[in-house]
Amino acid sequence: MLVKLSSSALKETRWYEYAIRFVLGGCATVLAGVIGSQFGVTVGGLFLALPAIFCASATLIESHERHAKEKAGLSGRRRGQKAAALDAAGAALGSIGLAAFAAIFHATVGASIAFAFIAALTVWASVSVSAWWLRRKLRVTHRSHRSARPPSAKGSRFVKP
Repeated sequence: MLVKLSSSALKETRWYEYAIRFVLGGCATVLAGVIGSQFGVTVGGLFLALPAIFCASATLIESHERHAKEKAGLSGRRRGQKAAALDAAGAALGSIGLAAFAAIFHATVGASIAFAFIAALTVWASVSVSAWWLRRKLRVTHRSHRSARPPSAKGSRFVKP
């Protein structure tokens, strides 16, 4: 599966699916606020990273893909799982960028909050895009090595004489 931006996906999503995402995200934020007020902002910040929106998104992505295939008369179970897995891979790469954002913001917030935010946002975008690019390059390289094997070796660990 290739990663691509498509505005048609916005039309396919129903209003209540957006509501689910926003409600879960809001609940996670409120929970982090309550925990932060009880145990301090450092502990509350850890809970603010709760991936509530990701859970709802992965479920909705899987459901959309499965229904689209079933509408065409095919089994869409595997396609839905692959689409959700791709979303999870993107979330993992984004979390690397989030860690870089937190580190840069923490290191520069003493100078200026505005500067810290701009610097951290720049680092987050750079790290996230670089991680995505590196994963894509490594995956393409890995595929080209697999396809370079002789035909007799494909599908078996043992090469026939």
